[in-house]
Amino acid sequence: MNKIGTYILLSCIGGILIYAACKRVRVFDVFLEGAKENISCAFSILPAFVGLLLAVHMLTASGAADALTAALAPLLSKIGFPAEVLPLCILSPISGSGSLSAFQSLLAKYGPDSFIGRTASVIAGSTETTFYTVTVYYGAVGVKKIRHTVLCALCADGISFLLSAIFVRLFFD
Repeated sequence: MNKIGTYILLSCIGGILIYAACKRVRVFDVFLEGAKENISCAFSILPAFVGLLLAVHMLTASGAADALTAALAPLLSKIGFPAEVLPLCILSPISGSGSLSAFQSLLAKYGPDSFIGRTASVIAGSTETTFYTVTVYYGAVGVKKIRHTVLCALCADGISFLLSAIFVRLFFD
């Protein structure tokens, strides 16, 4: 971090501490109270998170992701979408670390300045780990009915995938 960033961060922390002192807030006690609440929240989310990680591992280890890629490759090539990016598209809504791994392998194999590398870069920067986000945030507040959220989020991801190739062609070709 540069010097200006360091000064800004220290100023923010100092400002918070000065404001708390003026309001006579016991900062450490409030910090401990917040930490206790977050630990209980983490324990409530843990089962859903473990289930999500297990599903991601099973999807990749079973070869289902590869089979889906092979099945959709002919259709995607007709609309100008690179089939090589499809594993990234499959993993992106499910796992951040899995999609990052797929992204890195695409960049290593095809290069960052290739059509595939640029499309993968746009996808990595414009999509969300939908299932992870829904699991964590909805699990934290106890929401059980998530089907409309997941459907809308997956539609947004799908549109992002398709538009990534279009915009890469538009801006870089």
